[in-house]
Amino acid sequence: MPSREEISYFGAGPAPLPTPVIEESAKALVNFENTGLGLSEISHRSPTANKVLADAKTALSTLYDIALEGDDAYEILFMQGGGTGEFSASVQSCVGWWVERRRRKAVAELGDGKEAEVLERVRKEIKEQLKVDYLVTGSWSLKASQEAARLIGSKYVNVAVDARKSNNGKFGVIPAESEWKLSDSKNSAMAYWCDNETVDGVEFPEFPESLKGRAEDDGVVVADMSSNFVSRKINVRDYGIIFGGAQKNLGIAGITVIIVKKSLLALTPAPAFLQQLSDVLPSAIPPVVFDFATIAKNNSLYNTLPIFNLYVATLVLQSLVSTFGEKKVGGQEELANRKAQSIYDALDKYSDIYHVVPDKSIRSRMNICFRIKPKAGSEVEPGKWDEARDKEFLASAEKKNLMGLKGHRSVGGVRASNYNAVSLNSAEKLVAHLVEFARTS
Repeated sequence: MPSREEISYFGAGPAPLPTPVIEESAKALVNFENTGLGLSEISHRSPTANKVLADAKTALSTLYDIALEGDDAYEILFMQGGGTGEFSASVQSCVGWWVERRRRKAVAELGDGKEAEVLERVRKEIKEQLKVDYLVTGSWSLKASQEAARLIGSKYVNVAVDARKSNNGKFGVIPAESEWKLSDSKNSAMAYWCDNETVDGVEFPEFPESLKGRAEDDGVVVADMSSNFVSRKINVRDYGIIFGGAQKNLGIAGITVIIVKKSLLALTPAPAFLQQLSDVLPSAIPPVVFDFATIAKNNSLYNTLPIFNLYVATLVLQSLVSTFGEKKVGGQEELANRKAQSIYDALDKYSDIYHVVPDKSIRSRMNICFRIKPKAGSEVEPGKWDEARDKEFLASAEKKNLMGLKGHRSVGGVRASNYNAVSLNSAEKLVAHLVEFARTS
C-alpha cells in the first residue's frame, strides 16, 4: 500500500490538501483542542465556531487585501451549495438589486404614494431594458447562463460571447474583447464569467478590460473562481461578487466562499414588490439560504454551517498566510506558474506526441488539458483522437502513482489539475513521465 507521500494526485476536485492540514484536521475531528468533542459535533453558534469563522475571514482578507470596513467594504460569506448554487444566487440577487434601483429612482421621480405607477414603470423597464450578460468560454459558464435562462427567462439573458463560435463548435479560445457584445451597462444587471474552466482548461489571463471601472449601477461584475481561488493576485475592488466552492484550492466540499460588496446588500428588494412582477420576472427571489443579505446579517450562521469543513479551509488559508508572508497570494501565484509552466514546456517540447487543447494564450494554470496524438500510420480518422493512446498514457502514469489524470467525462483526454496543494515535486514527477512516455511510446 503506497504512503501519502508516494502518491501524486492531479484530480480536478475534490482535490488534494496539504498533509499538515489533513493531520491537524484529523485531530480536530476527534477531539478539538482537548475539549473532548470533535469539531463537527459542536454548535455552529458556539464561541469556538465563531472563532473559526473569524479566523477564516481574517486570513482571507489578508491574502486578498479585502477591506472589511469603509466605503469600499466587502462581506465575506460562507455558505453551501457550491459554485452551482451560486449560479442561481448571483443572478437572482443581481436582478433583485437592479429592480430595487429602478424602484427607488421611480419613487424619487414620481413621489410617495404612487405605488401603482411605480410598479408599472418598473415592469415596463424590466420588459424593455433588463439584461444579464454571460461570457461563455467553457462548460461551467455555459451551465451558468442556462440556469439564468431557466430562472428569469431566456429573453433577459445576453450571451455576450460564445467561444465555441470561434473554435469550430468547441471551447478552447477566448475571442478578443472587440468581438464581445455586452449589453448597455446601464441596462445590465450583471456581467458573469467563470475565471477558470476546469473541464476545458481555459483561464482568463487577466481581468477583462471592457469591464474595468464600472460604476456600481453599471451591472454587477460577477466571477466564479471555484477552481483558481487564492492562486493568483486579484484586485477585489474590480468585482461586485466573487464566489467559489472550497473543494479545489481551499478545502473539502461542503462550503462555498462569497466575497460581495457591502453596498450591494442594502439594495435587496422587498419580496412583496418582486412578487407583483412575477408575470414579467419569474423566480427572481432567491431561497433564504441563498439570500446574501440574510446570510451577511447573520454572520454566515443563518442555518447550520458545517464548521469542520470551514476549519479545514481556515487552516489552508492560514498556511498560505504563514508560508508566503508579505507576498501574500502572490507567493502562491509564483509557485502555481512555475509548476504549470514546467508541465506545458514538456508538452510543447514533444508536440509530435501531445496536443494541448486550449489556445496557448488562455491556457489554464490550474487544469492542464491535453490529448495523446495518434501514432503515425494509425487508422484513426484525421481530426479524431485515439482513445486507446490516452488510456495507454493514463495506465502508465498510474503505475508510477500519478493519479487522477483522466479528463472530464464530457471531453475525454488527459487533465492534470495543478491546484495549490499539488507539490512542485509532484509536478516534476509528471514532467518526467511526460518525457519518458514521449520518448518510448
